Amino acid sequence: RLPPDVRAPDFSLSDQDGKPVSMRELRGRPVIVTFLYTHCEETCPGQAQQIKGALNDLGEDVPALAISVEPPRDTPASARRFLAKQGMSGRIRFVLGSQEELRPLWRAYAVQPQLSGAEHQARLLIVDKRGFQRVSFPLDRTTPDDITHDLRILRAE
Repeated sequence: RLPPDVRAPDFSLSDQDGKPVSMRELRGRPVIVTFLYTHCEETCPGQAQQIKGALNDLGEDVPALAISVEPPRDTPASARRFLAKQGMSGRIRFVLGSQEELRPLWRAYAVQPQLSGAEHQARLLIVDKRGFQRVSFPLDRTTPDDITHDLRILRAE
């Protein structure tokens, strides 16, 4: 659980299909937020699969966002390839932008982006219907069941 009243940052950027995406448009529903890069071969596929498992267990999709942590290499084409390879096309929207556009999101979510000498933080979180960050999961301490459990609670609130 996260401290109460930590608002998820609003933003207006584009997804892998060039469509606008913002946190404000998703209010009224819980949202899964994670931080991925498209050329990752270790942690990012695992994160995508955790979300896929949770959505499958839930029996319906809820909004899910993957915020880029390597903007120079994360392009619309590479994001579409990554999502297709993970079987997540149409289930996760990959939030893309420049380093300057994404930096405020990384700060607000307390996430280190991908750096040449350091791996980004592998975690995901759930934002509630009102737009507050509620639960954060490090990748090595979560399962699809954990995510599904918390999504059900937040949907009922």
